[in-house]
Amino acid sequence: MKEFALKYGCNPNQKPSRIYMADGSELPVEILNGRPGYINFLDAFNSWQLVKELKTATGMVCATSFKHVSPTSAAVGKKLSDKLKKSCFVDDIEGLDDSPLACAYARARGTDRMSSFGDWIALSDECDVVTAKIIAREVSDGVIAPSYSKEALEILCAKRKGTYNVVKIDPNFVPAEIETKQVYGITFEQGRNNFKIDRDLLKNIVTANKNLPEDKAIDLIISLITLKYTQSNSVCFATDGQAIGVGAGQQSRIHCTRLAAQKADLWHLRMHDKVLGLQFADGVGRPEKNNIIDIYLSDDCDEVLAEGKWQQYFAVKPEEFTREEKAAYLKTITGVSLGSDAFFPFSDNIVRAFRSGVSYIAEPGGSVRDDLVIKAADDHDMVMAFTGMRLFHH
Repeated sequence: MKEFALKYGCNPNQKPSRIYMADGSELPVEILNGRPGYINFLDAFNSWQLVKELKTATGMVCATSFKHVSPTSAAVGKKLSDKLKKSCFVDDIEGLDDSPLACAYARARGTDRMSSFGDWIALSDECDVVTAKIIAREVSDGVIAPSYSKEALEILCAKRKGTYNVVKIDPNFVPAEIETKQVYGITFEQGRNNFKIDRDLLKNIVTANKNLPEDKAIDLIISLITLKYTQSNSVCFATDGQAIGVGAGQQSRIHCTRLAAQKADLWHLRMHDKVLGLQFADGVGRPEKNNIIDIYLSDDCDEVLAEGKWQQYFAVKPEEFTREEKAAYLKTITGVSLGSDAFFPFSDNIVRAFRSGVSYIAEPGGSVRDDLVIKAADDHDMVMAFTGMRLFHH
């Protein structure tokens, strides 16, 4: 297949629309089911690059959940704790522990479920049955992977009344070194960002504390590769083999940090016993549960806890999770890793990151205030590596 006609571009009025190879060669993808659109393919090709690169860097199977050309999370195939399984709504999935790929997607989807609603999925390896069963019950637009088992493909092709988008990509495809795009009729050209992110990138540790454990280095690599395919400016928090908070597309770096930190905080709070112990009313589905939990953890918790309202959502009225209780719980969190796609211009980013448990940082360095940023990291006994490489993506 040398080209694929699309229904329309980013919006219904943008016609005609298609994908094709400029050199006339065959497309490296096969549409196995559905009819993906313009934005679907933008998500598919960006998300595939992420998981392909992340597997190369870590040697582990991985998955990502994408929305609007940015990852909501990315994760490697580590087993989930019982608490994390419940938090991610996969505690009832049989065989989860035996499928690293399913574990990776369960983590990626469960990190920021509100943002992942209607996601595009990328899988580094062949989609198996367990992974397909998780995907089948989530609201999602499509999936891209190098292959699918026969039974997994049957499950996915039955999703959304048979219209679910399933794309197979040639894992050996290598894109041209020069890439182009047009804006306002003007063609832009640049070399592809083939910069390699691996353990060696973290050797230049500029803080007094230079103890970077291997699992934390993997978390930093996950955050950096996630950022490489996130709309800039961007900051990513990661822990235990997965991104837990992505702050994307903000004009100010401190706003990126705050957004990513807020998402990371919510990820931690969702595993508190008060949240895991919520008893929902019969008939409340997973998407609704997620929205209810989000409100329960907010300052607007009365919207789901007030008399006359809680009965709509819960079988038993929950105790309020007070602001003081949440703050005390979050103070116990440490060991989180943080990546930034460009240097931190001010130390306020370090201070805010510390409040969300960050102990390890990777950023390019190169600010005129690097000395103040390093001092702030030292003041909080953090480990910080300067990578020397910016990771903007637009």
